[in-house]
Amino acid sequence: MLDRDLAELYGVETKVLNQAVKRNISRFPEDFMFVLTEEEWLRLRSQIVTSNTTNESLRSQIATSKRGGTRYKPYAFTEYGIAMLSSVLRSDIAIQVNINIMRAFIAIRQAVAAMQTADFRYEQLSHKVDQLNAYVEEILRDQNDINEQQEQTNNEIAVQIEAINDALDQLREKKSTPRRQIGFKQTER
Repeated sequence: MLDRDLAELYGVETKVLNQAVKRNISRFPEDFMFVLTEEEWLRLRSQIVTSNTTNESLRSQIATSKRGGTRYKPYAFTEYGIAMLSSVLRSDIAIQVNINIMRAFIAIRQAVAAMQTADFRYEQLSHKVDQLNAYVEEILRDQNDINEQQEQTNNEIAVQIEAINDALDQLREKKSTPRRQIGFKQTER
């Protein structure tokens, strides 16, 4: 978080917060607090409109000088630096704000952990769905093979039935001559 945002939360001016930090600079190593680089500061300034005029109505709402705009690159505080601010700013407001900020960091950490768990579960489900898709595609390919074989068998059966029907038709069409009776014939006398 930037110094000006923290100053606003703590209800103090940015310069008061920065003076308290400078008086206790040994409590703020680089992993607790750092100054924005020129590039970071320029990007940030392009997002926050500041003026360079002496007209008070055009001054930025963030830690501005009478010239308009900020003169110095702001401090950025990490979670540890914010925790350390409670020992530097000793007001009741600072303590309560720090407690709330720490709770917010904990909530963010829990949300990130939940997202990672959800991402892991999503990956597991995605993998299972991919496996199921591959299995279903294999089953469909097998079913297509079975259908093709069944169609081939049905065609062969149809050809055989047609041949049988043709043979039966030929037998029906043949006119049969009466057969001579087998057995003993009795002659008439």
